[in-house]
Amino acid sequence: MSHSRDPNQCATPADLVVTPTGLRFMGRRFPCTIGRGGLTSDKREGDGATPRGVHRLVGMLYRPDRIAPPVPWAQPILTGDLWSDDPRLPDYNQMVRAPYAGSHEHLRRADPLYDLVIITDWNWPEPEPGRGSAIFMHQWRRPCAPTAGCIALSRGHLHHIAARLTPAARLFVS
Repeated sequence: MSHSRDPNQCATPADLVVTPTGLRFMGRRFPCTIGRGGLTSDKREGDGATPRGVHRLVGMLYRPDRIAPPVPWAQPILTGDLWSDDPRLPDYNQMVRAPYAGSHEHLRRADPLYDLVIITDWNWPEPEPGRGSAIFMHQWRRPCAPTAGCIALSRGHLHHIAARLTPAARLFVS
């Protein structure tokens, strides 16, 4: 997994770069929010922090009852789709299906936060228990409102970025 800050890795215009003034992508800067715990190099489940590092983008999910697929490789969020955040279970930091006894997040939410979700490879595909789960890019609750550790943008900006992403893009957080 590439979560350390490697000075030999340089961002390209097709990568996403979190800066103090917003998210840089393809020559533009977009306002964004990060976790309520700020940035961290020692991410832990429930700390509310956004992990520093170079993260691959490993998937995109969307609500097919609310929006069209933003890119051909995006996967629909179905009724019963959940994300495990229970470090005691073997499917920690993985998409799971209801019914699910462990601690989890609903991916199909009543609010629009997860209508479009870009999944990073933070602590994935072989998660270390307690190292943190579900570091996504998603729609913000409101401007400047922090997240539980994810990167959040306005709906319009998130959709603009998603439509232009390639699976090779990376997220740089320093």
